[in-house]
Amino acid sequence: MLDRISKSQQFVVRWFLTRGGQVAAVTSDWSWSDYCGAVGVRIGIDRFRYYIAPGLYAVGTPSQDDPVLVTANYKLTFDILRRDIRGLNAWLLVLDTKGINVWCAAGKGTFSTTELVRRIQMVGLEKVISHRTLIVPQLGATGVAAHEVKKASGFRVVFGPVRSKDIKAFLQAGMQATPHMQQVSFSLWERLAVALVECSRSIKPLGLALVALFVLAGFGMDFFSWDRARQGVWLGFLILSVGFVAGSILTPMLLPWLPGRAFSQKGAEAGALVGLILLMFVNTGVVLGLGLVFGIIAIGSWYGMQFTGASTYTSPTGVEKEMRRALPWQAAAAVCAGILWRVGLC
Repeated sequence: MLDRISKSQQFVVRWFLTRGGQVAAVTSDWSWSDYCGAVGVRIGIDRFRYYIAPGLYAVGTPSQDDPVLVTANYKLTFDILRRDIRGLNAWLLVLDTKGINVWCAAGKGTFSTTELVRRIQMVGLEKVISHRTLIVPQLGATGVAAHEVKKASGFRVVFGPVRSKDIKAFLQAGMQATPHMQQVSFSLWERLAVALVECSRSIKPLGLALVALFVLAGFGMDFFSWDRARQGVWLGFLILSVGFVAGSILTPMLLPWLPGRAFSQKGAEAGALVGLILLMFVNTGVVLGLGLVFGIIAIGSWYGMQFTGASTYTSPTGVEKEMRRALPWQAAAAVCAGILWRVGLC
């Protein structure tokens, strides 16, 4: 039952004994460390180690008749759920998704029928509750086959709302989801929250790219020129930073309005727009100017394409298909940009 649930975890407020063993009761209030952790993972800090022990938890003082909510062991998912159900008495059955959120884990196969059945058996859930109903997040439906769970464990799966903040209303309505509860949103704030993660992940690669550009720009017939290296790295910085902003920030912001369906195309469009505007303020000459625009388009397209796996618009097969089509064009644009950049420095 405990399954490595640590008594040192700040959200655990007490322990109580059930017929299935000890269960950790958790608070719905966030601590300072919970807020800091949430901000950290939003910008990519410690993202792949932000998880809790799987097992059975309790919110409030649930009885054997209270609902069982199934979730992932990604700590941010768990924290948002316990906060959103403040005031309820409920059991939280946390699956081992390797620290991945429900939607992504369902696609990767860790939020699955097999793991759900295994976790039911491991915690002895049939001893803890009197009913045989589990509320599974709607976004986990791709990984969980309700009929197979019923056959293997005897528990009935009811798919709940998309957002945990709607769980209270869902339960009050007799576990009936309204169309609004089943609709996946992707607002400007939600898009930017995902974009922040990409920003933090890209700092190191962009820094290494600048170092490489400095070295490449400096070498020539006169062996190495510091002036040429400084000019090259300045232009390289413009290309990398503006292309990154176009693909990672502007593309998510303007996503519904940029023409086309492919994210690589939307990123290229944002890159072209920003690149052409930049040319109005930077005097580089024709060759370097063309290199600047081609470079920003290539980088904007690349980073825009990275957004596919984080959106509500695409499927895994759609992502793979787009990447196969876009990579040759991105590589061609990058090569053209590199040639024009190097020639323009001579």
